[in-house]
Amino acid sequence: MAEHGAHLTASARDDRPSIFEVVAQDSLMSAVRPALRHVAKVLAESNPGRYGFVWRWFDEIYTLLDLLLQQHFLSRCSASFSENFYGLKRIAVGDSKGLHQLAIAGLPKKQHWKSLLLLVLIPYLKTKLEKLVSSLREEDEYSIHPPSSSWKRFYRAFLAAYPFVNMAWEGWFLSQQLCYILGKAQHHSPLLGLAGVRLARLTAEDIQALEQKLAVATASQQPARSIKEQVQSAVKKALGGVALSLSTSLSVGMFFLQFLDWWYSSENQETIKSLTALPTPPPPVHLDHGTGSSLLPKLKTVCPLCHKIRANDTVLSTSGFVFCYRCVYTFVKNHQRCPITGYATELQHLVKLYSPES
Repeated sequence: MAEHGAHLTASARDDRPSIFEVVAQDSLMSAVRPALRHVAKVLAESNPGRYGFVWRWFDEIYTLLDLLLQQHFLSRCSASFSENFYGLKRIAVGDSKGLHQLAIAGLPKKQHWKSLLLLVLIPYLKTKLEKLVSSLREEDEYSIHPPSSSWKRFYRAFLAAYPFVNMAWEGWFLSQQLCYILGKAQHHSPLLGLAGVRLARLTAEDIQALEQKLAVATASQQPARSIKEQVQSAVKKALGGVALSLSTSLSVGMFFLQFLDWWYSSENQETIKSLTALPTPPPPVHLDHGTGSSLLPKLKTVCPLCHKIRANDTVLSTSGFVFCYRCVYTFVKNHQRCPITGYATELQHLVKLYSPES
């Protein structure tokens, strides 16, 4: 049995990565986005005034940082960040010189820019399309357009066709991976074929050359001669510093980001809820037993203050008890506390309740 599955981890060419390596590097970047999205959400909820824009423009900010990161690694390592993380590099298909070319030499310009656009643009467009579909589905459920309007017919047709388009897209990738496993294709992803490259393992010469290039870059810092060269050098240093800091932080926090992605994945939510669920807290205890305190009536529809059927139901968010609006407004305004529990309460804690009948 092991002999039949040996082609999954090894191949006739030593530089050809296994299916497990290429799938792992694909899943690496797909795990980064949701983890960073959750971080942006937490920051926006903690301080909306300062970090709200991060959540509103998260896709654009992430795409810009991803562009800098992938450009940095493609120009220096001939690989994307995740490919370099797993010790892989890109080689131009049909280039006989590329088989013996070191990773520091970089890709040809055509393959380089194709790779950069496909690495950055396709995930961004896919995310935007998924958000568009989600918003159209919500609009379809709560639409104000008449049922016979042309716009509603259009996006209903779009929503009906989207699952089949998405299935065809995923099936294209799956069939390409099957061909790669069987040795019938040079690349596991159609995007690599569109970019005109294939993946290969880094050799010992590649690793040694990358280390030497990094050592030389840090040791030799020649000052630029003209103002134009100084500006170009400063821009390159700034972009390189941002990309280097991103790559270093992602390399260090990659396992933590994958853990966050696993923790907040939909498959684990039920398990997490069962582990972290707390019992329902009891109702607030009666704290105020003075002569002026209100006792709870036996009927749930009676106001504890006026002891009549409630009118304009209003709840106190501090305690959860329901009163007439006029009764509880007057009491809280004069005493600044809940009439039942004695909890400190202000007028802003009054919440109007709306029933289906009203």
